[in-house]
Amino acid sequence: MDKFESYFTSLRGKRIAVLGLGVSNRPLVKLLLEYGCDVTGCDRTPREKLDPEVLELEKAGCALRVGEGYLDGVEADVVFRTPGMHPETLAIRALRDRGAEITSEMEVFFEVCPCHTIAVTGSDGKTTTTTLISEMLKASGKTVWLGGNIGQPLLPRCRRMGKDDYAVAELSSFQLMDMTRSPERAVITNLAPNHLDIHKDMAEYVSAKQNIYRFQDKDGILILNADNELTAALHGNGDTRFFSRQRETNCVWLSGGTIRRRGEPVVNTGDILLPGVHNIENYMAAIAAVDGIASDEAVRQVAKNFGGVEHRIELVRVKDGVRFYNDSIASSPSRTIAGLRSFPEKVILIAGGYDKHIPYDVLGPEICVHVKKLFLGGATGEKIRKAVEAAPDYRPGEPEITDCGNFEAAVRAAAAAAEPGDVVLMSPASAAFDQFKNFMVRGDFYKKLIKEL
Repeated sequence: MDKFESYFTSLRGKRIAVLGLGVSNRPLVKLLLEYGCDVTGCDRTPREKLDPEVLELEKAGCALRVGEGYLDGVEADVVFRTPGMHPETLAIRALRDRGAEITSEMEVFFEVCPCHTIAVTGSDGKTTTTTLISEMLKASGKTVWLGGNIGQPLLPRCRRMGKDDYAVAELSSFQLMDMTRSPERAVITNLAPNHLDIHKDMAEYVSAKQNIYRFQDKDGILILNADNELTAALHGNGDTRFFSRQRETNCVWLSGGTIRRRGEPVVNTGDILLPGVHNIENYMAAIAAVDGIASDEAVRQVAKNFGGVEHRIELVRVKDGVRFYNDSIASSPSRTIAGLRSFPEKVILIAGGYDKHIPYDVLGPEICVHVKKLFLGGATGEKIRKAVEAAPDYRPGEPEITDCGNFEAAVRAAAAAAEPGDVVLMSPASAAFDQFKNFMVRGDFYKKLIKEL
């Protein structure tokens, strides 16, 4: 019996509680039911607002506890925590005190996974770096399973994985917080203050990230950013490799427009389709992660053909010499600033959306430097306008600012104003919730409008 079968067979007869019935935990519930487990699904969403898929789980045998007080009095031997729930919440501590084992879909995946594992975390660049690693491995002829905080859950797919395959996972700090297993190869792209509304302080956030390599043995490989003060100070239990844009390292570095691995040229930055310095860093992290597995030719093939992860400075279309980019993931000023800095020329920017009550003063000066025409829509439009007009370098008409009222009007006005050679960037610096369910729906709507032009 393999590890997967052994683990799920061992759960029969135990009381299992799955906390959170979002997309990532639903396949887990189905899996537990398939193995004849006694499963209770717990979710704050009231019954009248549950997705039909959750109600189907109930029909299949999962007991539901939903709505306010959904964790009151839950009794369980094994608890699967959803990533968004802090492991030290009162409810989880109470379950732990009563003898429950607290685990998660990701934790169990690393316990039972039959193939090679590579995982990526960091404050920025996780999704792109994870995807690049996956693409480089595939271009080298490997069978790759992509998941974690990106795409589909990995645990239910374990049964289809071969021992020579590669599972590549993006891991958030929330997934890593109470993790007690680490992948064979771990990447930390960078570290900066983030999610401090959930983590009690920066030390807890960094410590969570360190779990990605903390449980590696001497054969483990850790890839770190030598240019980031926090990651440069870390060191793994096995082979620690660094990448850098600024200096020569023991693995990957940038020299005269060429990314080198152990001194040998791998790819010229001019051949990388993705714009922006941050994407050069993502490439270096990925190249270090696939060292000894993916060929240089595979890396070059990906560089020339990979157009980006959906909704992250994603090239949607080139029409009449105008390049249209979708950066809907940019729900904060810092994300939009990174997007603006990705282009050598001044762009036409579409911005504005739901108001999260965050300051926009840092965005104003960047818009003055990088934007020639600004089209605003949504609740934060006026805030962004004021931030631009208050910037020291602002001059009337530089950039031209147009208030369009809503998102669709802003997109159409920006497209109409574009001329051959222009870049139109939808990078809202705001959440999507004023008009859309989430940033993905907003990005899809933008792409639909652009493709209909």
